Amino acid sequence: MKIRDFINSDAEHIISWFTDEREFRLWCADRYDHFPIIADDIIERYSEDSKGGRFFPFTAEDENGSVIGHFILRYPSDDKSVLRLGFVILDKSARGKGFGCEMVGLAKKYASEVLNARKLTLGVFENNTAAYKCYLSAGFIPSGDYDTFTVFGENWKSIEMEIMF
Repeated sequence: MKIRDFINSDAEHIISWFTDEREFRLWCADRYDHFPIIADDIIERYSEDSKGGRFFPFTAEDENGSVIGHFILRYPSDDKSVLRLGFVILDKSARGKGFGCEMVGLAKKYASEVLNARKLTLGVFENNTAAYKCYLSAGFIPSGDYDTFTVFGENWKSIEMEIMF
């Protein structure tokens, strides 16, 4: 697997992976207020944030150059020593094959070696056991903080995790 910078045409991949509103809401939580999302929404959000040098979207490709996922690193504040790992999303056909954990490893490496972060944080839904186990195996630990979201009338808890470099 390799990563490259996100390009505008990658937005279509994200959209194609969400054909169901429930799945979309579990992925995005509070990021978007409407379904379906359109490519221009994603492109605008990425380009607006990336202009300030605070937002780093990436695309993961397999050995054949096929897009299999995306992840985002961003500075949550003016403190450039702390980065936040935004969503890690995989093509449905790539799920359950270890690509997500590999992407987390690449994100960690980029955060520490290229952006010189001292800490990387993230949030994961408590019921997403596969993602939670992946983050634990990558060295992330729960920080004790959490947020709650209402998704289709259900309360979901997002557990905050972090790793120090």
